[in-house]
Amino acid sequence: MRERQQQQERLRALEFEAFVAGAGGRLLHAATLLTAEPPGAAPEAERLLVRALGRTRADWARLRGGDPYDRTRQELAARFARSTRRHRRARGGLLGGLSPHERLVLVLRLYEGIAEEQVAAGLGLPVERVRALHTRAMTALLSRPSEAEAQHEPA
Repeated sequence: MRERQQQQERLRALEFEAFVAGAGGRLLHAATLLTAEPPGAAPEAERLLVRALGRTRADWARLRGGDPYDRTRQELAARFARSTRRHRRARGGLLGGLSPHERLVLVLRLYEGIAEEQVAAGLGLPVERVRALHTRAMTALLSRPSEAEAQHEPA
């Protein structure tokens, strides 16, 4: 009986490792966008992802039939939402000029492709608020000059 449990746990560990190997890069990119850190130098994003993955691993046996990517993404978003004070200061990165809530909505809507209603439900916000955050974030991104334009402007 004990040997069977050990074998099942080894199998779960291998499944989880395969999941992380397949989805880890995309999840880290999402975390990096959320924290607005430059790619390759994103310790906050890495910490955020490790904690989300830790929760997914703890729940792995109960996820049978569920989507571990979806579960990890939800945990990542929830952890980021709870720590927005820490992420107020712009650190660079593509979304660095946006507020933490704008980054969160934009990453979930555009990068992850989640519908407004699902984002609203996941964050506990009205759909209108999600729509307003998304619109404000897109307006800010589209109105700022591109890097090429900024380099050619007279000083």
